[in-house]
Amino acid sequence: MRSSRGALLALVLAVVVAGGVVAWIALTGRPAPKPGCTVVMADGSSFDLTVEQARNAATIAAVGRRLGMPDHAVTVALATAIQESRLRNLPGGDRDSAGLFQQRPSQGWGDYEEVTDPVYAATAFYERLRDQPGWADLTVTQAAQLVQRSAFPEAYAQWETEAAAAAGALTGAKPGALTCANLSPGAPEANIAAVAGAELGTATLSGPHPAAEGWAFATWLVANATRFGLDGVTFDGVTWTADSGAWTTTGPRDGVLSLHRAGAG
Repeated sequence: MRSSRGALLALVLAVVVAGGVVAWIALTGRPAPKPGCTVVMADGSSFDLTVEQARNAATIAAVGRRLGMPDHAVTVALATAIQESRLRNLPGGDRDSAGLFQQRPSQGWGDYEEVTDPVYAATAFYERLRDQPGWADLTVTQAAQLVQRSAFPEAYAQWETEAAAAAGALTGAKPGALTCANLSPGAPEANIAAVAGAELGTATLSGPHPAAEGWAFATWLVANATRFGLDGVTFDGVTWTADSGAWTTTGPRDGVLSLHRAGAG
């Protein structure tokens, strides 16, 4: 009986979504805009990420911050994951490689379930990076190669600009530099307190925060909006909404973080 109800609910949701797409096309003559995220770079240009890529990038940055790693380490980790998996949690790869960083169980990275767990994989990457003498003084590609031992070590360098921009946004160094638009958040897919504890190291998100921490948390929430069923995030008087994707000033600069769940009124 339960499976029948689940199948019926899935069918109803599919009809609703399809109806919405048809209505949009009928009204505008254009396909409905796809959900996605954008990171603004230092020169004002930008690059796009899928919602999946943004979520994985947010996890990598959050774990780095929880471990006390500097922004340079987050840039190294993001450049590595972009090169290895395009920020997708891949189920397989070359030989026994898997996950965001294409870590190999046969090379001591952990078992398959571990290397395909984004939090575990990011933690393992940072811990191995931290063990490398002098890594902080190396370029992104040199530091990445110390960890990855890739047959193509120069490949990481091509992603440095994008990785640095994403790191700046996700660590809070560049406020509002990451945004996601055209989202339609529904019921939460995961418990926000549990995920925040694992990734950020705290479940206390709402309330006052120092600027960098508040922006790091706010941007993490935006990247995970569909995961947690959020349609609005506000920090320091600036609000992001899921439909527009814009950060706009909505109140005084108070250093307070708040979130709004879809359908909460």
